[in-house]
Amino acid sequence: AALREGYEHFDPRAYLRNNYLPPRADFSSEEFVVPWKLRCLAETFASGEIRGRTLIDVGSGPTIYQLLSACDHFEEIVATDYLAVNREELGRWARGEPGAFDWSPFIQHVCKIEGRGEPWQDKERRLRDRLRRILPIDVHRPEPLGVPLRPPADALLSAFCLEAVSPDRAAFQRALAHVGNLLRPGGHAVLLGALGESFYLAGPARLPVVPLQESDVREALAAAGFALRELRSYAMPPALRTGVDDVDGVFFAHAQK
Repeated sequence: AALREGYEHFDPRAYLRNNYLPPRADFSSEEFVVPWKLRCLAETFASGEIRGRTLIDVGSGPTIYQLLSACDHFEEIVATDYLAVNREELGRWARGEPGAFDWSPFIQHVCKIEGRGEPWQDKERRLRDRLRRILPIDVHRPEPLGVPLRPPADALLSAFCLEAVSPDRAAFQRALAHVGNLLRPGGHAVLLGALGESFYLAGPARLPVVPLQESDVREALAAAGFALRELRSYAMPPALRTGVDDVDGVFFAHAQK
């Protein structure tokens, strides 16, 4: 209940300013956090192993960067978020409306690291075309969408969601198991999340986060029925500790159900 109340004050534009504009969104060096996240995603999807009909993105927030490398490998992408304001922000970008957040620097960077010489506008168009649904979700319910996803997703992606909406590690583990219900057996899960973070700011909202260590991520994946394929971590440098959160680092995990 306290988490729900806090999220009533969530400001998507403030969240985007805090995390997806400089200094954190600095593409001049791979040492910065946003290029690191984009490279983890690009390298993982470049293997071609994670593919299929449907990818579900759990807790998309107001962001699409996490879908850029994935969109080449799926016919349909389903974005989800608990908050209507985030779903509206995603919809504005998907429809190409004036005033939507400008993700073009991210798209250009992903095209550069993927190295196929593709015009970035083509990738933008493809993601918009494949982003078919933007749905409400509650990861604390055994059926997070309210009804089973039919057919189940071939892959699941979630970035900075589960630890930010769970009051403790047990709730994080349960939420991971719940979203795992959206995935077919053998399907892949790709997760990005915060390490050692206890809060973050999004405008007037100061939102609690369950502080995770790598060992917590490993244990939660195993308990939720996933086999861990890869786990990477990034230490947040002092220059990027801007006061909008107290994050120590970021984890990237690839697991299989």
